[in-house]
Amino acid sequence: MRDKPMFNKLALIGIGLIGSSISHVVRREGLVGSIAVSTRSDQTLARAEVLGLGDHYTTNAADAVVDADLIIHCAPVGAGAAIAEQIAPALKPGAIVTDVGSVKASVIAQMKPHMPKGVHFIAGHPVAGTEYSGPDAGFASLFENHWVILTPEDDVDETALDTLKQFWQACGANVDVMEASHHDLVLAITSHIPQLISYNIVDTAANLESVTQSEVMKYSAGGFRDFTRLASSDPTMWRDIYLHNKDAVLETLGRFSEDLTAMQRAIRWGDGDALFKIFTRTRQIRKDIIAVGQETDSPNFGRNEPLE
Repeated sequence: MRDKPMFNKLALIGIGLIGSSISHVVRREGLVGSIAVSTRSDQTLARAEVLGLGDHYTTNAADAVVDADLIIHCAPVGAGAAIAEQIAPALKPGAIVTDVGSVKASVIAQMKPHMPKGVHFIAGHPVAGTEYSGPDAGFASLFENHWVILTPEDDVDETALDTLKQFWQACGANVDVMEASHHDLVLAITSHIPQLISYNIVDTAANLESVTQSEVMKYSAGGFRDFTRLASSDPTMWRDIYLHNKDAVLETLGRFSEDLTAMQRAIRWGDGDALFKIFTRTRQIRKDIIAVGQETDSPNFGRNEPLE
């Protein structure tokens, strides 16, 4: 724990998985003097207070950011404009405003125009999470050895950017800097399309007239169980992600559809060589992910696995 906090006051706008995890880790590491928590739901706010996630609780985001040195927008990406407009008059000069959304170009377009002069807006995305949501879902080690991608604009204050990098590193994360539209394209293929496929395949299974619901549940193999884990994620968050990253998602989905058609053709015509080449190439990708530390090679059967 630090002798002196990095920020006197942190304001968390939204207190789901990411917001609550930030609260846990900054408490553990002594990164902030106090935490203000804001969320629109009285019930969620009350739960956050029971869990001790803040020092001040309010449903008014503008009230939460008064005198805050760091403000983190942790609500769904579609709420960016409304939140920025609400908090703008209460932001103090020199404050850093950031976010945790999985889409960056849209969030920048929504929030930056409302930022007062002297306030540093730097969009960000911690590439970490689980399928769980709400204030009970958070835990202090969520960001450890995961990447946080920052997407600053050309006019960014370098001192503020460096401070935000240090904050996320102190939370245990690795930090990278990327242009916003490139981030959105990268996340479309690594996150948004896999999530979309999971929603689709689970919905397809649920609607198959020739297979009963009980059979789907009883005979779920590991692959399908993984799809159901993704498909159980927060519907509001993912709805907004697709609506606010539609260009990158549709571009990537088009490429995916072409590749899927090629695989379908190989199966139809019995082209085993083509299938073997694809499967060999994709198997190597898994090995590469393990090699860079983004996964382990331990067997995971999806049973009795601790959250952390």
